[in-house]
Amino acid sequence: MGGGRRGSGVDLMKPISIQNTVRASKETTWAELRVLERHVNWMADAASLTFHSDQREGVGTTFTCLTKVGPIRLRDVMTITEWVNGSHMSVRHQGLVTGEGTFRLTENGNDTTVTWTERLRFPLWLGGPLGELVARPIFILIWRGNLRRLAQIVEN
Repeated sequence: MGGGRRGSGVDLMKPISIQNTVRASKETTWAELRVLERHVNWMADAASLTFHSDQREGVGTTFTCLTKVGPIRLRDVMTITEWVNGSHMSVRHQGLVTGEGTFRLTENGNDTTVTWTERLRFPLWLGGPLGELVARPIFILIWRGNLRRLAQIVEN
C-alpha cells in the first residue's frame, strides 16, 4: 500500500476559508449564487463552464470548469454534492486537482455573509503538499477578489 498521502487517506491541505459581506438579503444573494453559469462573471480563475447535461442546479449537477491561475490552466470536473436553497452548496472537484468546496450564506441583519471554504489536493507534478502551501496565499487573494465581485454584482 505504501505511505503516500492519497493511499493512506491523510489530507495535508488545511481548508481555506474566506468571508465577505454582501449588502443584500440572503434571498437576493442566493438568487445570483445559484446560477452556476454566471460564476464566470465574478470568478477571475474560472475562464469557462460547460455543463455535462441539461441539469443546471441541485445535487448531481456536473460541469467542467476551465480554471486558470497565471500560466496554469486546468479542466476541473465538478459535481454538486450538496444544495440547500437559500443556504449553501457544496462541490466535489475531480481531475488533476481534487477536493471539496462550499459556499455558505448566513444572514447578518440586512446583509449576508458569504463564506467560501475549499480543501484542494495537488498532484505531484504541481508540487503536491509544497504546491498546496505555495498556492494557498494566491488562492486567498484571488478568492477574496471573487467574493468582492460577487458582492458588487448582487448589490447592483
